[in-house]
Amino acid sequence: MFKNVIAPVQAWLLSQGRCVGCGSDLNSGQVEPHAKGTKTVCPKCHRIFIKEQTTGKYRRALFEEV
Repeated sequence: MFKNVIAPVQAWLLSQGRCVGCGSDLNSGQVEPHAKGTKTVCPKCHRIFIKEQTTGKYRRALFEEV
């Protein structure tokens, strides 16, 4: 039940380009090159996000990508 409440809020934050943990702007985070034309972004709370080059949208990094 708790996941059903939190998931839409997290999806909305990612669509706005904000971190789901601390709410900071993902564009202001540390950017490192990553495989296959994506970027690894680590904001203040050290969560890892991938910015897709084709769409420009962010998503959480998979365990295999870390």
